[in-house]
Amino acid sequence: MTVAPIEPPAGLAWLRPAFAIVAAITLLRWVLLAFDQTDLYVDEAQYWLWGQEFAFGYYSKPPLIGWLIGAVTTLAGSDSIFWVRMPGAFLHAATALILAAWAARLHSPHVAILTAAAYVTLPFAALGSLLISTDTVMAPFFAAALLFHHRLTETRAPRFALLAGAAIGVAFLAKYAAIYFLIGVALAALRRAGRIGWANAALLLGAFAVVISPNILWNLSHQFTTLSHTVDNVGWVRSDSPLSALHPWGALEFFASQFAVAGPVIFAALLLALRRLPMQAAFILPALLVVTVQAALGTAQANWAVSAYFAGSVLAVIWLSPYPRALWASFLLNAVFCIGLPLLVIFPAAFSLNGTDPVLARQLGRADMSRQIIALAHQSGDVPVLADSRDILADLFYTGATEGLAYYAPRPLGRAANHYQQRYPLPEALTGQILLVSALPPPCAAQPLPLNAEGGAYRGRGLAAYLVPVECVYAKP
Repeated sequence: MTVAPIEPPAGLAWLRPAFAIVAAITLLRWVLLAFDQTDLYVDEAQYWLWGQEFAFGYYSKPPLIGWLIGAVTTLAGSDSIFWVRMPGAFLHAATALILAAWAARLHSPHVAILTAAAYVTLPFAALGSLLISTDTVMAPFFAAALLFHHRLTETRAPRFALLAGAAIGVAFLAKYAAIYFLIGVALAALRRAGRIGWANAALLLGAFAVVISPNILWNLSHQFTTLSHTVDNVGWVRSDSPLSALHPWGALEFFASQFAVAGPVIFAALLLALRRLPMQAAFILPALLVVTVQAALGTAQANWAVSAYFAGSVLAVIWLSPYPRALWASFLLNAVFCIGLPLLVIFPAAFSLNGTDPVLARQLGRADMSRQIIALAHQSGDVPVLADSRDILADLFYTGATEGLAYYAPRPLGRAANHYQQRYPLPEALTGQILLVSALPPPCAAQPLPLNAEGGAYRGRGLAAYLVPVECVYAKP
């Protein structure tokens, strides 16, 4: 007896099974997130602080992530870690469904369902559902821009040009890496099928410019702070002779890391699909190539090319669709990460690399250190706290938000080195006692107040607290 094959859903019928898969995974992620035992990482705590002060720009990133966290925590009436991180799973769920809608138009409803399942289980989507990052906030808007651009190439309707420009503008307000989309639009136009017409191109760029204009104006009025920080991350841009620091192993290391970012099967399938240079390659290759070169010239984080995997995940699934066993292998391999990562954050002390330090040591001990510092400040008469570490300051502002204490960074020498030096430098007019937290003793004689940093992010840093007069901080040794 033969079994008739199941017909793939037609039209929008793909949406129900795709939504069911994505919703089930997202709800499970929220349940597991409620049991997360890790502290906010330094970047997350800083994003939370941005959310307390509405602005059109911040020191190191565009403003959308601060706006989002501020809105969610305000609506929830809570600044708990759960609510700070909660948007991540939703944003990746939305991205999965948007990419599925694009896949349905590019190929078939069946591939749309596979795309939704594949994207939502990618390792970087799993990680981005447990942490809050600018990549995650950018994701659904970048995906929407891809869908609108595709509709624009199909119809040449001006409304899709405006929608694509607005969507990528919002993505740019999350992370400047959204600019890769505009490069992709230009490269796609090298083929007749990818051309949108000069009028539509002008509409797209106009909508983009209008959406990002508040952040551009903010940068203009703040000495291009965010852009300068972005250039600092690139590193070799400010170097006199970048080629002298060329190290090919950095490029190979970055390339290898992409098998972990997207999952080994998806990334391998993507590389195979790119051999024929389909039109979607215009939105994939620029990020991968630029960051690979950056890795060879300086340093590059594994997530810096994440924008390649919005179009890349769709292209990889299309290539894999005739090979169901390979797709199932991908789902199983990525499921290991999707299940293992929540276990790591729920039971962080149970997993260690050397029997001493937890695997997630850098996300542990931060709140405990802040509570120790806050207790010392209260015991010393509610004195202000001065810390020379961005990590310490980030969590002090979060953990100590309701303690009635003042937290300061050292006064910048020239351009501010971080958000805290920019917004909370030690006031010139401040007098009296201050609690200095540093790994280095102050210039004047002071008895160190011990801080316990065992088993967490500050282990081995030699941090101590010193109760000193403000004048001591900048005294010559």
